[in-house]
Amino acid sequence: MFPELAFLALAQAAAPAAAPAASDIYLLELRRDGARIAVSRPSRITDWKGYDNQPSFTPDGRALLYTSIRDDKQADIYRYDLAQKTSARLTTTAEAEYSPTVTPDGRAFSVVRVEKDGTQRLWRFPFGPGEPELLLADVKPVGYHAWLDAETLLLFVLGRPATLQLASLKDGRAEIVASDVGRSLHRIPGTRFASYLDKSGVATIRRLEPRSRKSEEVVAALDGSEDYAWLPDGRLLMAQGSRLFSHRPGADATWRIVADLAEQGVRRITRLAVNAKGDRLALVAAE
Repeated sequence: MFPELAFLALAQAAAPAAAPAASDIYLLELRRDGARIAVSRPSRITDWKGYDNQPSFTPDGRALLYTSIRDDKQADIYRYDLAQKTSARLTTTAEAEYSPTVTPDGRAFSVVRVEKDGTQRLWRFPFGPGEPELLLADVKPVGYHAWLDAETLLLFVLGRPATLQLASLKDGRAEIVASDVGRSLHRIPGTRFASYLDKSGVATIRRLEPRSRKSEEVVAALDGSEDYAWLPDGRLLMAQGSRLFSHRPGADATWRIVADLAEQGVRRITRLAVNAKGDRLALVAAE
């Protein structure tokens, strides 16, 4: 997705947005040994100039969906096959699509689409034949999303401030549950909880119980960072600059450094994604 200020300009004034900053996606192997986490040398999977961002793994871990803007200046969704080490384009539209996420049934992927008039709403594209479908027609401008189950989504909705909203596909409605939040939204693996970044004071990662709408602090975020990911064993990963950190809620007092990737040319890390097995990490870094 566009940088937040550009996206906000699109949402509020439908004005032309500046080109997103160039970025690349890297893949790393994760090895867990007790409290320790080790990572392999990062492998860059995007070897062209431009914006490559927002990776998310397919449930089987065999592929990665991501957003790419190439020579045609169009934001579309691509699928990277981990075994073949090749990318295939999934969308070719007049609109722009961002934040691809496989739906809970595995038969489609959802995106935030910037429509021709600048409206940002959630859409669903089938992997097979068929037309894209608008979800939550009245909820906008959506910035980011996470599926909690087949009918429920957690949304980052742009505004001043941005709000965290719980949305239901059954009735098409969304309810604000927090304000002044960050873009990184997750369903915590193996639990009924979700998580988000609270930016209303000192930035903290919070755990949300969707039914009661109650939340509690997990850990303070690393200074200047807002993207994080969960491992299936309940640990968190977060980056700051070129360094990758981990945190075990309830066990670690603070963040522990995992690796510094500066020597491999990986700097200004932002988005993070972990596969379901917890043995692969995708991250985005400045080109």
